[in-house]
Amino acid sequence: MKRGTVLAAALAVLAVVGGSAAFVALGSSGGDGDGGTSGTGGLPPATATVQREDLSESAEAEGTLGHAGKRKINGAASGTLTWAPKSGSVIKRNGRLYEVDDHSVRLLYGSEPMYRTLKEGVTGDDVRQFEANLAALGYTGFTVDDEYTGLTADAVKRWQEANGDKETGTVTQRDIAFASGAVRIESTALSVGDRTAPGRPVLSTTGSERVVTMKLDVAESGSVKPGDKVTVTLPDGESAPGEVRSVGTRAKKGTDPEDDSPKVPVTVSLDAPDKAGALDQAPVTVELKGETRKDVLTVPVEALIALPSKGFGVEVVQHGRSREVRVEPGLFAQGRVEVSGGGLRAGMKVGVPKL
Repeated sequence: MKRGTVLAAALAVLAVVGGSAAFVALGSSGGDGDGGTSGTGGLPPATATVQREDLSESAEAEGTLGHAGKRKINGAASGTLTWAPKSGSVIKRNGRLYEVDDHSVRLLYGSEPMYRTLKEGVTGDDVRQFEANLAALGYTGFTVDDEYTGLTADAVKRWQEANGDKETGTVTQRDIAFASGAVRIESTALSVGDRTAPGRPVLSTTGSERVVTMKLDVAESGSVKPGDKVTVTLPDGESAPGEVRSVGTRAKKGTDPEDDSPKVPVTVSLDAPDKAGALDQAPVTVELKGETRKDVLTVPVEALIALPSKGFGVEVVQHGRSREVRVEPGLFAQGRVEVSGGGLRAGMKVGVPKL
Protein backbone atom coordinates (compact mmCIF):
# COMPACT_ATOMS: atom_id res chain seq x y z
CA MET A 1 0.00 0.00 0.00
CA LYS A 2 1.32 3.47 -0.88
CA ARG A 3 -0.51 6.62 0.13
CA GLY A 4 -0.08 9.63 -2.14
CA THR A 5 1.66 12.65 -0.72
CA VAL A 6 2.16 16.05 -2.26
CA LEU A 7 5.91 15.58 -2.45
CA ALA A 8 5.81 12.08 -3.92
CA ALA A 9 3.14 12.99 -6.43
CA ALA A 10 4.97 16.16 -7.41
CA LEU A 11 8.12 14.16 -8.14
CA ALA A 12 6.04 11.74 -10.20
CA VAL A 13 4.55 14.63 -12.12
CA LEU A 14 8.01 16.02 -12.87
CA ALA A 15 9.02 12.63 -14.20
CA VAL A 16 5.97 12.47 -16.45
CA VAL A 17 6.38 16.03 -17.67
CA GLY A 18 10.10 15.56 -18.17
CA GLY A 19 9.36 12.67 -20.51
CA SER A 20 7.29 14.87 -22.84
CA ALA A 21 9.49 17.47 -24.53
CA ALA A 22 6.58 19.09 -26.35
CA PHE A 23 4.59 19.53 -23.16
CA VAL A 24 7.57 20.98 -21.27
CA ALA A 25 8.07 23.49 -24.02
CA LEU A 26 4.50 24.66 -23.61
CA GLY A 27 5.04 24.98 -19.87
CA SER A 28 8.02 27.28 -20.27
CA SER A 29 6.62 29.88 -22.63
CA GLY A 30 5.93 33.27 -21.08
CA GLY A 31 5.86 34.05 -17.38
CA ASP A 32 4.54 32.25 -14.35
CA GLY A 33 2.75 34.96 -12.39
CA ASP A 34 -0.46 34.35 -10.51
CA GLY A 35 -2.53 35.98 -13.21
CA GLY A 36 -0.88 33.92 -15.94
CA THR A 37 0.37 34.96 -19.32
CA SER A 38 -0.99 34.41 -22.77
CA GLY A 39 0.83 31.83 -24.81
CA THR A 40 1.71 32.53 -28.42
CA GLY A 41 2.84 29.01 -29.23
CA GLY A 42 0.74 26.02 -30.20
CA LEU A 43 -2.02 24.61 -28.06
CA PRO A 44 -1.42 21.57 -25.84
CA PRO A 45 -1.89 18.17 -27.45
CA ALA A 46 -5.00 17.44 -25.34
CA THR A 47 -7.18 19.02 -22.65
CA ALA A 48 -9.05 17.97 -19.54
CA THR A 49 -11.82 19.63 -17.57
CA VAL A 50 -11.40 21.33 -14.21
CA GLN A 51 -13.90 19.65 -11.90
CA ARG A 52 -15.43 20.61 -8.55
CA GLU A 53 -15.87 17.49 -6.45
CA ASP A 54 -15.06 15.64 -3.24
CA LEU A 55 -11.59 14.09 -3.44
CA SER A 56 -10.76 11.14 -1.20
CA GLU A 57 -7.32 9.70 -0.65
CA SER A 58 -7.32 5.92 -0.73
CA ALA A 59 -4.87 3.08 -0.92
CA GLU A 60 -5.07 -0.65 -1.56
CA ALA A 61 -3.52 -3.53 0.36
CA GLU A 62 -3.61 -7.27 -0.17
CA GLY A 63 -5.25 -9.29 2.59
CA THR A 64 -6.57 -12.75 3.41
CA LEU A 65 -10.16 -13.59 4.26
CA GLY A 66 -10.35 -16.08 7.09
CA HIS A 67 -10.88 -16.41 10.82
CA ALA A 68 -8.86 -14.89 13.64
CA GLY A 69 -8.11 -16.19 17.13
CA LYS A 70 -6.52 -19.55 16.35
CA ARG A 71 -6.02 -21.74 19.43
CA LYS A 72 -5.87 -25.38 20.49
CA ILE A 73 -8.20 -27.12 22.91
CA ASN A 74 -6.42 -29.77 24.91
CA GLY A 75 -7.89 -32.84 26.53
CA ALA A 76 -8.51 -32.74 30.29
CA ALA A 77 -8.62 -36.47 31.04
CA SER A 78 -7.57 -39.86 29.73
CA GLY A 79 -10.12 -41.84 27.78
CA THR A 80 -11.35 -42.70 24.30
CA LEU A 81 -12.54 -40.00 21.91
CA THR A 82 -16.07 -41.11 21.06
CA TRP A 83 -17.28 -38.04 19.13
CA ALA A 84 -15.72 -35.00 17.48
CA PRO A 85 -17.26 -32.16 15.45
CA LYS A 86 -16.69 -31.69 11.74
CA SER A 87 -14.20 -29.14 10.47
CA GLY A 88 -15.94 -25.85 9.81
CA SER A 89 -18.54 -26.40 12.53
CA VAL A 90 -19.30 -23.44 14.79
CA ILE A 91 -19.74 -24.26 18.47
CA LYS A 92 -21.59 -21.78 20.68
CA ARG A 93 -22.11 -21.52 24.43
CA ASN A 94 -23.10 -24.89 25.96
CA GLY A 95 -22.44 -26.68 22.67
CA ARG A 96 -20.54 -29.97 22.57
CA LEU A 97 -16.85 -29.58 21.77
CA TYR A 98 -16.08 -33.31 21.83
CA GLU A 99 -16.90 -36.45 23.81
CA VAL A 100 -14.63 -38.75 25.80
CA ASP A 101 -16.07 -42.11 26.87
CA ASP A 102 -19.49 -40.82 25.71
CA HIS A 103 -19.28 -37.86 28.09
CA SER A 104 -19.62 -34.39 26.54
CA VAL A 105 -17.15 -31.57 27.07
CA ARG A 106 -19.12 -28.35 26.62
CA LEU A 107 -18.05 -24.85 25.61
CA LEU A 108 -18.58 -21.92 27.95
CA TYR A 109 -17.39 -18.34 27.51
CA GLY A 110 -14.63 -16.69 29.51
CA SER A 111 -10.94 -15.88 29.72
CA GLU A 112 -10.16 -17.94 32.84
CA PRO A 113 -9.03 -21.51 32.13
CA MET A 114 -10.86 -24.47 33.63
CA TYR A 115 -8.11 -25.71 35.92
CA ARG A 116 -9.89 -27.24 38.93
CA THR A 117 -13.11 -28.78 40.16
CA LEU A 118 -15.81 -26.26 40.98
CA LYS A 119 -17.98 -27.25 43.93
CA GLU A 120 -19.73 -25.85 46.99
CA GLY A 121 -17.36 -23.78 49.13
CA VAL A 122 -14.91 -22.91 46.32
CA THR A 123 -14.28 -19.21 45.65
CA GLY A 124 -12.49 -17.28 42.93
CA ASP A 125 -12.76 -15.48 39.61
CA ASP A 126 -13.30 -18.78 37.81
CA VAL A 127 -16.43 -19.32 39.94
CA ARG A 128 -17.80 -15.92 38.94
CA GLN A 129 -17.07 -16.70 35.29
CA PHE A 130 -18.84 -20.06 35.48
CA GLU A 131 -21.86 -18.61 37.30
CA ALA A 132 -22.17 -15.88 34.66
CA ASN A 133 -22.48 -18.62 32.04
CA LEU A 134 -25.12 -20.47 34.04
CA ALA A 135 -27.15 -17.26 34.34
CA ALA A 136 -26.76 -16.53 30.60
CA LEU A 137 -28.15 -20.01 29.88
CA GLY A 138 -31.18 -19.33 32.09
CA TYR A 139 -30.16 -21.29 35.17
CA THR A 140 -30.61 -18.78 38.00
CA GLY A 141 -31.60 -18.69 41.67
CA PHE A 142 -28.16 -17.67 42.95
CA THR A 143 -26.02 -14.52 43.03
CA VAL A 144 -23.35 -14.26 40.36
CA ASP A 145 -20.25 -13.71 42.49
CA ASP A 146 -16.99 -15.45 43.32
CA GLU A 147 -18.54 -17.95 45.77
CA TYR A 148 -19.87 -21.38 44.78
CA THR A 149 -22.81 -21.88 47.13
CA GLY A 150 -25.49 -24.49 47.61
CA LEU A 151 -27.75 -22.37 45.40
CA THR A 152 -25.10 -22.52 42.68
CA ALA A 153 -24.98 -26.31 43.05
CA ASP A 154 -28.77 -26.51 42.67
CA ALA A 155 -28.59 -24.54 39.41
CA VAL A 156 -25.76 -26.79 38.21
CA LYS A 157 -27.90 -29.88 38.82
CA ARG A 158 -30.67 -28.41 36.67
CA TRP A 159 -28.14 -27.62 33.95
CA GLN A 160 -26.70 -31.14 34.13
CA GLU A 161 -30.15 -32.70 33.95
CA ALA A 162 -31.01 -30.67 30.85
CA ASN A 163 -27.77 -31.84 29.22
CA GLY A 164 -28.43 -35.48 30.07
CA ASP A 165 -25.51 -35.66 32.49
CA LYS A 166 -25.32 -37.10 35.97
CA GLU A 167 -26.64 -34.54 38.47
CA THR A 168 -23.68 -34.07 40.79
CA GLY A 169 -23.84 -30.33 41.46
CA THR A 170 -20.10 -30.06 40.78
CA VAL A 171 -18.19 -29.31 37.60
CA THR A 172 -14.81 -30.75 36.59
CA GLN A 173 -12.30 -30.28 33.80
CA ARG A 174 -13.94 -33.26 32.09
CA ASP A 175 -17.15 -31.23 31.76
CA ILE A 176 -16.31 -27.83 30.27
CA ALA A 177 -13.71 -25.74 28.46
CA PHE A 178 -13.65 -21.95 28.22
CA ALA A 179 -13.09 -19.75 25.18
CA SER A 180 -13.63 -16.03 24.62
CA GLY A 181 -16.70 -16.71 22.49
CA ALA A 182 -18.10 -19.06 19.88
CA VAL A 183 -15.42 -21.09 18.11
CA ARG A 184 -15.06 -22.56 14.65
CA ILE A 185 -13.51 -25.99 14.36
CA GLU A 186 -10.51 -25.75 12.07
CA SER A 187 -9.36 -29.33 12.46
CA THR A 188 -9.31 -32.28 14.84
CA ALA A 189 -5.99 -33.49 16.20
CA LEU A 190 -7.40 -36.93 17.01
CA SER A 191 -9.74 -39.36 15.31
CA VAL A 192 -12.69 -41.03 16.94
CA GLY A 193 -11.32 -44.06 18.76
CA ASP A 194 -8.00 -42.43 19.62
CA ARG A 195 -6.92 -42.09 23.23
CA THR A 196 -7.03 -38.70 24.87
CA ALA A 197 -4.73 -37.53 27.62
CA PRO A 198 -4.47 -34.44 29.83
CA GLY A 199 -2.73 -31.69 27.89
CA ARG A 200 -2.89 -33.51 24.55
CA PRO A 201 -4.48 -31.40 21.77
CA VAL A 202 -7.91 -32.55 20.66
CA LEU A 203 -9.13 -29.66 18.50
CA SER A 204 -7.72 -26.68 16.63
CA THR A 205 -10.17 -23.80 16.62
CA THR A 206 -10.51 -20.22 15.46
CA GLY A 207 -12.97 -17.48 16.28
CA SER A 208 -16.29 -17.89 14.48
CA GLU A 209 -16.28 -14.41 12.93
CA ARG A 210 -15.04 -13.83 9.39
CA VAL A 211 -12.23 -11.26 9.27
CA VAL A 212 -9.57 -10.03 6.88
CA THR A 213 -5.97 -10.00 7.99
CA MET A 214 -3.19 -8.14 6.26
CA LYS A 215 0.30 -6.83 6.93
CA LEU A 216 1.38 -3.25 6.30
CA ASP A 217 4.79 -1.62 6.25
CA VAL A 218 5.57 0.17 9.50
CA ALA A 219 5.46 3.59 7.83
CA GLU A 220 2.13 2.83 6.19
CA SER A 221 0.48 1.47 9.33
CA GLY A 222 0.92 4.81 11.08
CA SER A 223 -1.94 6.32 9.06
CA VAL A 224 -4.33 3.44 9.80
CA LYS A 225 -6.31 3.29 13.04
CA PRO A 226 -9.13 1.18 14.53
CA GLY A 227 -12.51 2.33 13.30
CA ASP A 228 -11.31 3.43 9.85
CA LYS A 229 -13.84 2.48 7.18
CA VAL A 230 -12.65 0.19 4.38
CA THR A 231 -14.01 -1.58 1.33
CA VAL A 232 -13.05 -5.21 0.74
CA THR A 233 -13.10 -6.61 -2.79
CA LEU A 234 -13.90 -10.32 -2.56
CA PRO A 235 -12.56 -12.96 -4.99
CA ASP A 236 -15.83 -12.89 -6.95
CA GLY A 237 -15.43 -9.15 -7.54
CA GLU A 238 -18.17 -8.15 -5.09
CA SER A 239 -17.46 -5.34 -2.62
CA ALA A 240 -18.07 -5.64 1.11
CA PRO A 241 -17.84 -2.71 3.55
CA GLY A 242 -15.94 -3.11 6.79
CA GLU A 243 -13.72 -1.34 9.27
CA VAL A 244 -10.29 -1.68 10.81
CA ARG A 245 -10.64 -3.61 14.07
CA SER A 246 -7.06 -3.65 15.29
CA VAL A 247 -3.60 -2.44 14.32
CA GLY A 248 -0.66 -4.32 15.77
CA THR A 249 1.94 -2.58 17.90
CA ARG A 250 4.84 -4.92 17.10
CA ALA A 251 6.44 -5.20 13.70
CA LYS A 252 7.87 -8.45 12.39
CA LYS A 253 10.17 -9.00 9.44
CA GLY A 254 8.28 -9.90 6.29
CA THR A 255 8.45 -13.40 4.80
CA ASP A 256 8.36 -12.29 1.16
CA PRO A 257 11.88 -12.74 -0.33
CA GLU A 258 11.29 -9.64 -2.47
CA ASP A 259 10.09 -7.52 0.44
CA ASP A 260 11.25 -8.53 3.90
CA SER A 261 10.74 -5.09 5.46
CA PRO A 262 9.11 -5.08 8.93
CA LYS A 263 5.34 -5.45 8.82
CA VAL A 264 2.55 -4.66 11.25
CA PRO A 265 -0.54 -6.94 11.38
CA VAL A 266 -3.92 -5.32 10.75
CA THR A 267 -7.32 -6.99 11.22
CA VAL A 268 -10.46 -5.84 9.41
CA SER A 269 -14.01 -6.87 10.33
CA LEU A 270 -16.81 -7.06 7.76
CA ASP A 271 -20.10 -5.24 8.26
CA ALA A 272 -21.94 -8.19 6.72
CA PRO A 273 -19.75 -11.30 7.22
CA ASP A 274 -22.30 -13.59 5.55
CA LYS A 275 -21.65 -11.77 2.27
CA ALA A 276 -18.26 -13.50 2.14
CA GLY A 277 -19.93 -16.91 1.86
CA ALA A 278 -17.93 -19.98 2.81
CA LEU A 279 -14.61 -18.72 1.49
CA ASP A 280 -11.64 -19.31 3.77
CA GLN A 281 -8.01 -18.25 3.37
CA ALA A 282 -9.02 -16.47 0.19
CA PRO A 283 -7.06 -13.48 -1.18
CA VAL A 284 -8.89 -10.15 -1.10
CA THR A 285 -8.08 -6.50 -1.73
CA VAL A 286 -8.71 -3.89 0.95
CA GLU A 287 -9.26 -0.27 0.01
CA LEU A 288 -8.28 1.99 2.89
CA LYS A 289 -9.90 5.39 3.04
CA GLY A 290 -7.73 8.36 3.91
CA GLU A 291 -8.24 12.12 3.98
CA THR A 292 -11.23 13.58 2.14
CA ARG A 293 -11.40 17.13 0.79
CA LYS A 294 -14.94 18.26 0.03
CA ASP A 295 -16.08 20.58 -2.76
CA VAL A 296 -12.64 21.34 -4.17
CA LEU A 297 -11.37 22.04 -7.69
CA THR A 298 -9.40 19.17 -9.19
CA VAL A 299 -7.46 18.45 -12.38
CA PRO A 300 -5.68 15.33 -13.60
CA VAL A 301 -2.25 14.98 -12.05
CA GLU A 302 -0.79 15.12 -15.57
CA ALA A 303 -2.10 18.67 -15.97
CA LEU A 304 0.46 20.06 -13.50
CA ILE A 305 3.52 21.67 -15.05
CA ALA A 306 6.75 22.68 -13.33
CA LEU A 307 7.21 26.43 -13.49
CA PRO A 308 10.68 27.89 -14.21
CA SER A 309 10.75 29.77 -10.90
CA LYS A 310 9.71 26.65 -8.98
CA GLY A 311 6.25 25.69 -7.93
CA PHE A 312 3.48 24.35 -10.12
CA GLY A 313 0.95 25.62 -12.59
CA VAL A 314 -1.54 24.52 -15.20
CA GLU A 315 -2.08 25.59 -18.79
CA VAL A 316 -5.55 27.05 -19.20
CA VAL A 317 -7.01 26.82 -22.70
CA GLN A 318 -9.68 29.37 -23.63
CA HIS A 319 -10.91 30.81 -26.91
CA GLY A 320 -8.29 29.00 -28.94
CA ARG A 321 -5.41 30.33 -26.84
CA SER A 322 -3.48 29.01 -23.84
CA ARG A 323 -1.95 30.65 -20.79
CA GLU A 324 -0.08 29.41 -17.75
CA VAL A 325 -1.41 30.09 -14.28
CA ARG A 326 0.27 29.31 -11.00
CA VAL A 327 -1.68 26.93 -8.72
CA GLU A 328 -1.21 25.51 -5.27
CA PRO A 329 -1.49 21.69 -5.26
CA GLY A 330 -3.38 20.09 -2.40
CA LEU A 331 -4.47 16.48 -1.97
CA PHE A 332 -3.35 13.92 -4.57
CA ALA A 333 -5.80 11.01 -4.98
CA GLN A 334 -7.47 8.85 -7.61
CA GLY A 335 -5.26 10.22 -10.38
CA ARG A 336 -6.32 13.81 -9.70
CA VAL A 337 -4.98 16.67 -7.61
CA GLU A 338 -6.70 19.43 -5.69
CA VAL A 339 -5.69 22.86 -7.02
CA SER A 340 -6.38 26.41 -5.94
CA GLY A 341 -5.47 29.85 -7.28
CA GLY A 342 -5.00 31.15 -10.78
CA GLY A 343 -8.65 32.13 -11.14
CA LEU A 344 -9.62 28.56 -11.96
CA ARG A 345 -13.29 27.64 -12.20
CA ALA A 346 -15.11 24.37 -12.71
CA GLY A 347 -15.60 23.64 -16.39
CA MET A 348 -12.37 25.31 -17.59
CA LYS A 349 -10.07 23.34 -19.85
CA VAL A 350 -6.44 22.66 -18.97
CA GLY A 351 -3.69 21.13 -21.07
CA VAL A 352 -2.57 17.55 -20.59
CA PRO A 353 -0.12 15.31 -22.49
CA LYS A 354 -1.69 13.29 -25.28
CA LEU A 355 -2.09 9.71 -24.16
